[in-house]
Amino acid sequence: MSIPSCLTARRGAPLSGLVRAPGDKSMSHRALILGAMATGVTDIEGLLEGDDVLATARAVEAFGAAVERLGEGRWRVTGRGGFQQPAGVIDCGNAGTGVRLLMGAAAGYPVTTTFDGDASLRKRPMKRVTGPLTDMGARFGWKVEPDRLPVEIQGGALTAIDFIQPVASAQVKSAILLAGLNADGVTTVTEPEPSRDHTERMLRAFGAEVGVLPMGAGWRVSLKGGPRLTGTRVAVPGDPSSAAFPLAAGLIVPGSEVTVEGVMLNPLRTGLFETWREMGADLTVSNRRMSGGEELGDVTARNSALTGVVVPTDRAASMIDEYPILAATAAFATGATVMRGIGEMRVKESDRIALMAAGLIACGVTVEEEPEGFTVTGGPVRGGATVTTHGDHRIAMSHLVLGLAANKAVTVDESGMIATSFPGFVELMRGLGADIAASG
Repeated sequence: MSIPSCLTARRGAPLSGLVRAPGDKSMSHRALILGAMATGVTDIEGLLEGDDVLATARAVEAFGAAVERLGEGRWRVTGRGGFQQPAGVIDCGNAGTGVRLLMGAAAGYPVTTTFDGDASLRKRPMKRVTGPLTDMGARFGWKVEPDRLPVEIQGGALTAIDFIQPVASAQVKSAILLAGLNADGVTTVTEPEPSRDHTERMLRAFGAEVGVLPMGAGWRVSLKGGPRLTGTRVAVPGDPSSAAFPLAAGLIVPGSEVTVEGVMLNPLRTGLFETWREMGADLTVSNRRMSGGEELGDVTARNSALTGVVVPTDRAASMIDEYPILAATAAFATGATVMRGIGEMRVKESDRIALMAAGLIACGVTVEEEPEGFTVTGGPVRGGATVTTHGDHRIAMSHLVLGLAANKAVTVDESGMIATSFPGFVELMRGLGADIAASG
């Protein structure tokens, strides 16, 4: 179902119910890409069928894999043991994760590929990935502007590198490791603190040997080139980044109790949950179980009196996508919530620090913006604003959740892009009792 351009959220009755989060976006991208790089069949259950992931599915098909949708969330990828020369431009739409991982994978094969994306993706920096890939031997030609899509990549004949990340980034690490699969030697990536490790876990499931050595507060990940990847079965758990939205609504809407089942509980993805608990959130986990090497659980959020906290800067890597919804919940907390060391937010789909600050201020919230973060001081949230999203799905969803507890309705100027990560968001929230409706 298509989402109307403008949506308005209003405060109403308490929210309640049990829902399932869509499949994890990070794992969905990786399952498709590794399935295409492998030999044989990879069956995927729980794949997120959002626009970003579907763009990656089209991309791996263009690289020669057979891709088949078997049913809702059930996909089959038959790999040919590597990427073939694509016939045209690989259009990744709005998928920042997809294009960066695909560039890393394509760099390892003797193919020439042009990558492009939509207007939003064309604004996002790419040299953080193309820099180390160039050091490995890949060649890049910028078509319009340096560091921005579209870009042509000539791959093959790579040499392993030992790369030290100045700031932990799972996208950069993953692109290097995917290229390292076809590089001569042992590729290593050292991170100042651990970023999400889905690539390492999934590489092992496909047959690669990945080493992890603790290094101070971070770690060093190593991969020897030349492993034979074999298709496997991948069960994609619920995305904690998506689960955050109904759970946040449960925390801030008076009288609410919301449960999201099947949420991934990988410790490198649960920084938001830890932060909420430190703020006093009544957040509980039941029915813990393992699936596909990842721990899952059913997470319940009950309306809570929240208190502002200082979020540890070393937690940023585990929750970088969740700061917008954290800021929205912090607007209802007593005192200040300080979020620093998150400059990465400025180069996401939008400048998320600036947009969240502007939207919250328009709704009557006190916000102090800094170059690498911001502080939100909670109190009564007036609402009554139309928020500019600049095509960013997390900005839109965060402000719609805010509107469910604000004194006056909150409207977002654009909402169709929510389907990039959370198809069915509006229907799911309405099923819990949320008053979210199309507006003029």
